[in-house]
Amino acid sequence: MILPRRHLLIGGGALAAAGLAPRAAGAQAPADLVLTGRFVQGGHAIGRTWPRALIFVDGESLTAASADGAFIVGFDRDAASSVQIEARSGARSATRTLTIAPGQFTSTRIDGLPPATIEPGDPALLARIQREVALKTEGFASRTDADHFSEGFIWPLERFRVTSRWGSQRVLNGTPARPHYGIDLAAPQGALIRAPAAGRVTLAKPDLHFEGGLVLIDHGQGLITACLHQSRLDVRAGQAIRRGDPIGRVGMTGRATGPHLCWRMKWRDRNLDPSLMVETGQS
Repeated sequence: MILPRRHLLIGGGALAAAGLAPRAAGAQAPADLVLTGRFVQGGHAIGRTWPRALIFVDGESLTAASADGAFIVGFDRDAASSVQIEARSGARSATRTLTIAPGQFTSTRIDGLPPATIEPGDPALLARIQREVALKTEGFASRTDADHFSEGFIWPLERFRVTSRWGSQRVLNGTPARPHYGIDLAAPQGALIRAPAAGRVTLAKPDLHFEGGLVLIDHGQGLITACLHQSRLDVRAGQAIRRGDPIGRVGMTGRATGPHLCWRMKWRDRNLDPSLMVETGQS
């Protein structure tokens, strides 16, 4: 099935309905804590509260609202059935408890991968992998003071076929592996990849062992998207980009058996389903 690119409609009227629209000068303050999003394992909550308020998740201080009062909280694949989100600003506080729906995760089998991409044993290769882990860790540690996530997400490809959904249990060359924290979008070699939302590039490397050509983008407050297996990179680390800007081309570099884009998302140490960001606010 070929899917067209879909735009996130969490803007204009949808944002206003959710209490997330920008306020005009002198306008009445919104509710103390307004939340919208996808309250499901792998999903997220986008919030509006007091500017620069501290945000607590189940009692732990994890982030802070932007100057406009926007923030995001992610729910990983194994999130509990409920989560408490609290905003604190000076003597003021507001709390909401959300019910988190269970995700539906399938099993995916992939055969024919080079053995070195499953269980590498060569010392030189292991040293390379460790160096690349350090680079990725630094890229994912970015905490840009921005709230581009509230402006909306699009699919990074115009046309694609989903070949593996987010959160599926992977069986690689017959060996069970960790869940797949990406959504695989099959497309022709060289197809244009666009930035799914505005942000800042925190890593751009053309030839990592597992990911091949990899670009990481911080969309604000540690919400990072990753585009893997690219055949060409058209951005550099530190570059500011807008939603829809070209960032590279589809390939099959790294651990891949065919041309596709593996699209991933993390919020701090939590793996999220990026397709749910596209679907937020859509009818």
